[in-house]
Amino acid sequence: DLPMVAAVDGIAIGVGTTMLFHCDLAYATPSSQFRMPFVDLALVPEAAASLLVPRRVGMARAGELLLLAEAFDAASALRDGILNAVVAPDALIATAREKARALAQKPREALRATRKLMRGDHAEILARIDEEARVFGERMTSDEARRVFMAFMAKSKK
Repeated sequence: DLPMVAAVDGIAIGVGTTMLFHCDLAYATPSSQFRMPFVDLALVPEAAASLLVPRRVGMARAGELLLLAEAFDAASALRDGILNAVVAPDALIATAREKARALAQKPREALRATRKLMRGDHAEILARIDEEARVFGERMTSDEARRVFMAFMAKSKK
């Protein structure tokens, strides 16, 4: 119910990226990189990404990020509305903490109510997470996923 603030410095892959769609404020360093490679792994998105990513960035961009699994940098994440700001590495934690402190000074119940209104139906998000988890589980045991994982392991041993 309370706002969440994220700070990213480095590589955010999979859930490292999808959890940003649950955060209210997100900051990253210029060198941060993001990717949601679920389809490349013969899997499906998780953490309600199949619902939240298209809502945040639009269907066309979501296709690039989720279907093509394209990597993107902090500047792109900022343009897409995934980040609030790109900040210098030495200012990242201070910036995130400053924003969290500012939120903590707000009237708590008004903050919760506003966040709930902004986020919409919590049940819809939970239902999507459950559906993604069901399909993710099916995909994990699929022949296609097994082949992809075996190819990845063989490649990494070289």
